[in-house]
Amino acid sequence: MLMRTDPFRELDRLTQQLTGATGTWSRPSAMPMDAYREGEEYVIVFDLPGVDKDALDIDVERNMLTVKAERRPVARAEDVHMELSERPLGAFSRQLVLADTLDTERITADYEAGVLTLRIPIAERAKPRKIRIGGESEHKQING
Repeated sequence: MLMRTDPFRELDRLTQQLTGATGTWSRPSAMPMDAYREGEEYVIVFDLPGVDKDALDIDVERNMLTVKAERRPVARAEDVHMELSERPLGAFSRQLVLADTLDTERITADYEAGVLTLRIPIAERAKPRKIRIGGESEHKQING
């Protein structure tokens, strides 16, 4: 149901982990996600701990789903000296191409405890259905 849009994303993610680089709006970091089918809908779950709900932006244009988030630094008092900082700050983004079999008009989003969950229903035209066979056809004999 999904197609990856960037074959080098895993390489970028690994490089960011090794260098400690964080995302900016011009070059956002990737965000971890899971995607699976549950009954009659497709579910995509993003881990965004520490991201405020107001810092999330979700768009869908045609079949392109874009999720953007920003984790901003927490305001600290002047006498605080950071000893260790491993939690990444900055911008995060993910783009997914959705299959035509998904109903992008009815996507729902929930955000709880740092987890963004998108639910995308399977389009009616993509669901399996039975084809009814019509009544008996009349057999005509040709005389001639």
